[in-house]
Amino acid sequence: MANVTLGGNPVTLEGNEINVGQVAPEVEVVGKDLSTFKVGGANGKFQILLTVPSLDTGVCATETRKFNEKMAGKNGVSVSVISMDLPFAMGRFCATEGIENVQTGSDFRAAKFGKAYGVLLKDSALEGLLARAVFVVNGDGIVIYKEIVSEIKTEPNYDAISAAVQSHGGCGCGCGMH
Repeated sequence: MANVTLGGNPVTLEGNEINVGQVAPEVEVVGKDLSTFKVGGANGKFQILLTVPSLDTGVCATETRKFNEKMAGKNGVSVSVISMDLPFAMGRFCATEGIENVQTGSDFRAAKFGKAYGVLLKDSALEGLLARAVFVVNGDGIVIYKEIVSEIKTEPNYDAISAAVQSHGGCGCGCGMH
């Protein structure tokens, strides 16, 4: 498992560790309207799956806004932000912040995503929430990029995420080999 800290103090992650080259598990999360939707698996387009501790923190809100502006809305790419926030709070956040290009999903019912991807925080003040992480999944459902952010209070590497989508999707063939 990845080494992760919160304010410099080590935290433990639990669940199944997913790595580049593996099939991204298909998991159901809850949308802001209480309907469910699936993330992961093969769906014919790139999926950027972000996990954050809570949209109600400055770093998580900034990260979501940046993905809404820079990555989402691109042809053939979907962006989902997954946290333990309640769907109602996610809806309020998106309405207040003008988030329209990013789908929000709550893992509050059974932490299925957190456990399936190995990003559930097992200890620390944030126990039970999700670590800050990014998984890029190609159209065939294979993880082509993974970043478990080493310090929960910092943002992910946006340039590396963008490069992963561009380099693997450059030919448009969906082969995942570029």
